[in-house]
Amino acid sequence: MKQLAAALTFLFGAIDLFAQQPKPPADHPQVLYDESKVLPFTLPDVLVLLNGNKVKDAKTWKEKRRPEILKLFEENVYGRAVVGKPKEMIWELVSVDSNAFDGTGVAKKVIIYFMGKKDGPKMGLDITVPKNSLKPVPIFLVPGWVNNEKLVLKRGYGLANFDPCEVQPDKQDSAFENSIRKYFAKPDQKEPGLDEWGAIGVWAWAASRAMDYLVTDHGIDSNKVCIMGLSRFGKAAMWAGAQDERFVMVFSCESGCGGAVIVRRGFGETVRAINNTFPYWFCENFKSYNERVNDLPVDWHMLVALIAPRPVYISTAEEDYWGDQRGSFLAAKLAEPVYNLFNEKGLGVNKMPPVEKPVGDFIGFHLRKGTHGLNEYDWEQFLNFADRHFGKLK
Repeated sequence: MKQLAAALTFLFGAIDLFAQQPKPPADHPQVLYDESKVLPFTLPDVLVLLNGNKVKDAKTWKEKRRPEILKLFEENVYGRAVVGKPKEMIWELVSVDSNAFDGTGVAKKVIIYFMGKKDGPKMGLDITVPKNSLKPVPIFLVPGWVNNEKLVLKRGYGLANFDPCEVQPDKQDSAFENSIRKYFAKPDQKEPGLDEWGAIGVWAWAASRAMDYLVTDHGIDSNKVCIMGLSRFGKAAMWAGAQDERFVMVFSCESGCGGAVIVRRGFGETVRAINNTFPYWFCENFKSYNERVNDLPVDWHMLVALIAPRPVYISTAEEDYWGDQRGSFLAAKLAEPVYNLFNEKGLGVNKMPPVEKPVGDFIGFHLRKGTHGLNEYDWEQFLNFADRHFGKLK
């Protein structure tokens, strides 16, 4: 296909792929963890239109190539959301705690009623902002679990989070029947269409509905709303940030396959493995690539590129073998050409950095010590990155 560009020289030449890394323990799933055995592959060129023409400027990217790539991810990976913001949607403030987190924050809970009815589908949104803030604060929206709240508040940021399972249970049993997808489906529909949203698409949709509220809250700076997610919710955060440009920064914490990893590497968790284990996460069309991943019209450097020119940060951990640490670095590195169209720097390095040596400008990256998860070191780097860019953004 014309849109495929041979990236092998770049991948296996300029970038140092074969640095030593710890070996996974024996109880890890027995898949490819040996960097020297990754087979050669060819990536879709992020800057070549489907008609074969080269993208040479930001205008062509925004008006032509970006919409093409979004549609490719919708049709082949995450599925298309069958509804946007419901016109009936309302919200209600149901509680306020003026002395949250030992008096360092003000916490409140908002209920979002998607169809304007209390007996209809709804989602809770928990919001905490630093106490005694004299002006609207920047905020991190986090789907799912949150930690290190005091650190975030101390740094002058707010936190908002919701439970993704309120709109889409994270389990295979009745994954469609108990999902908001069923509510918006046709009356006789028993399962999503081949190109309709999976669970990750639903979680990303819910993040945008949370954003609909956040931009109206006078205590929050509506121009400084970031989204951050861990693991499966890191996948949702990336997809939400790619679609919804109101998220001014996007943070992917160990999102792995389907989040921010070059899947053609076949390292750690593969497309086949993730579809077999979590068949409800993605659209049905994605399963057709289980045994032919090289036929995918996208790879995840293209998802990172969809966030351009907004800042994006990708993190992983030294012992997160299943998540393919180096594949995350490559997804970040190979999105750089799109940032260059906007005269912005990406990672700015060709070699994967040592452990706990963050790199990057408008694309940030770090590899920390430890296993899969979210810890204080991650938050410190995210907050440093946000601080730096909020000094640049108007």
